[in-house]
Amino acid sequence: MPSPRPTIIFMLKSPRAGFVKTRLAATTGDAVAVDIYQLLVERQLSVLPPDWPVAVHYAPADALEEMTGWLKPRRPDLRFVAQCPGDLGSKLTAAVATEFSRGIGQVLIIGGDCPGLDGTILLQAQAALGGADVVLGPTVDGGYYLLGLRSPQPSLFRGIAWSTPAVLGQTRARCEDLGLSRAELPMLEDVDDAVAWERALAGGRISA
Repeated sequence: MPSPRPTIIFMLKSPRAGFVKTRLAATTGDAVAVDIYQLLVERQLSVLPPDWPVAVHYAPADALEEMTGWLKPRRPDLRFVAQCPGDLGSKLTAAVATEFSRGIGQVLIIGGDCPGLDGTILLQAQAALGGADVVLGPTVDGGYYLLGLRSPQPSLFRGIAWSTPAVLGQTRARCEDLGLSRAELPMLEDVDDAVAWERALAGGRISA
């Protein structure tokens, strides 16, 4: 029996100068950083399975027209939900609760800046959720590029030092504290700075 189709929670920001890829922008400038961000997001959207539901949870809350104008022509079935205020933990908790309230069975939370995250990895994540409460896709900088869940787990997002190298280790420890079984995917790299962007280009997964 095939695994259920997960809902993808696509956590995105409006492509505004000074709002996205600020570490990258320190080297490239704001305008180029925005262009790179859009390339990364569009690449990510293009490899999502076409029959899986995708909900774009976007920030800031006033960016609906901007986000739909950018992404809906590329995939008309997208749903758009404004992210709640607060830190990343609050945003993730609210996004997961919103999607599970629709009666779904699995969610995969992703961003738009991991060039190695493709359809094969997503299928691995779907399969792993058949036997684990939580699926993590670790990044080389100590975070994660994907988190999969079979039920809301708000405690998983509390007390995490977001945007630090401690995120992955703290999330693993929280899984153990909560008694949640865990599976992990291959380690990949996010594009957060110019060096990672150069590696992404050299790897051939994206072209400028």
